[in-house]
Amino acid sequence: MSLVLNNIEKLLQQANIPYRLLEHTPTHTCEESASVRGDSLERGAKALVIKVGDQFYLFVLSAILQLDTKRIKKILHTKSLRFATKEELASMTQLVPGAVPPFGKPILPFDLWIDRSLLQQPRISFNAGSLTHSIQMDLNDYLKIAKGQVDSFSKASD
Repeated sequence: MSLVLNNIEKLLQQANIPYRLLEHTPTHTCEESASVRGDSLERGAKALVIKVGDQFYLFVLSAILQLDTKRIKKILHTKSLRFATKEELASMTQLVPGAVPPFGKPILPFDLWIDRSLLQQPRISFNAGSLTHSIQMDLNDYLKIAKGQVDSFSKASD
């Protein structure tokens, strides 16, 4: 198990938040993750690390949607942004793409933004610091513990 997963479990247990930990075959896409969890794609929380200037941010949205980069540029008041590279992600988090959980500080060293698309679901599911472990939990509990800024920055996937 990863250090990130251990830290998430510790955070949830200290706050008395119920959750379900699933161990499964490695998943590399949101669709694969939803399938092995037996859950809908809409409930999946897709976590993306974005770099603006010298700072990285974590944006979380429903796995069925895509990031609206124009909206992100408005939110962060920037003209350019990019996704973190695999190497940057590994050096900052010791994680691989697809394993990033939807938690910023204190779990991961990023300011957290949560898309309103997730608010339409009673529960969320996400890869929890590995490609072989997922957590399912109540959305309201997630919002309470994650403490992210909520805004709209998604668009329907093609």
